[in-house]
Amino acid sequence: MSKKVLWLPLLIAVTVLVLAACAPQAAPAAAPTAAQVSTATTAPEPTKAADSAATPTAASGNTSQTGGVKYTLVADKTTASYKVREQLAKRDLPSDAIGTTQAVSGAIALAADGSIDAKNSLITVDATTLKTDSSMRDGFVGRAVLETGQYKNVTFAPTQISGLPSPLPTSGQVSFKLTGDLTIRNVTKPVTWDVTGTINGDTATGTATTSFKFEDFSLNQPQVPVVLSIVDNITLQLDLTLQRSSN
Repeated sequence: MSKKVLWLPLLIAVTVLVLAACAPQAAPAAAPTAAQVSTATTAPEPTKAADSAATPTAASGNTSQTGGVKYTLVADKTTASYKVREQLAKRDLPSDAIGTTQAVSGAIALAADGSIDAKNSLITVDATTLKTDSSMRDGFVGRAVLETGQYKNVTFAPTQISGLPSPLPTSGQVSFKLTGDLTIRNVTKPVTWDVTGTINGDTATGTATTSFKFEDFSLNQPQVPVVLSIVDNITLQLDLTLQRSSN
């Protein structure tokens, strides 16, 4: 075989290698970006529609209940009275001057936690209607002591209650203390009443008493010839009948 024939295959092989080396190379695949990696590896967050539907809001009507109650005085079944020990000139022994009236109105309201709802609680007594067994005494007390011509009403505004069970029982006896602001004429002072009563369904009955001195409310002690002496102590009493309703 001639040398020309031997070189021919070698020439073809070299040519193929040169063409392969000069051919354009495909661009390497670009490295994934951080955003692509994050998108590929992070699972989508669930929507919160289900949570919103399960959680009630104020807009959906989930409001708290006050649960308060109100006890309104029943007309003609409540009496207010005062009592003062006096020694009259024509009597051998001291006796009590007691003035009473049924001209009493108002209510006592309780919040859901059993505390006093002061904005809705007030008791008013028409002092011009207080009567004792003596019209002469009544005229003097109204004119010189209570000054009912200018100050018609005696009021009590409850502010605090202690010893009352909460929630209230539907029946049975209760005893507690009721504190508030008592106003006689133009003087207002805090007083505390001792209260005992009975609950029977929506009706409550009871008695409340408190005492103080004349000077505590700047009241003048009666000084008339027929009265030899007066004990410096005034006792107020409320005999109550109340009807319960939602507050």
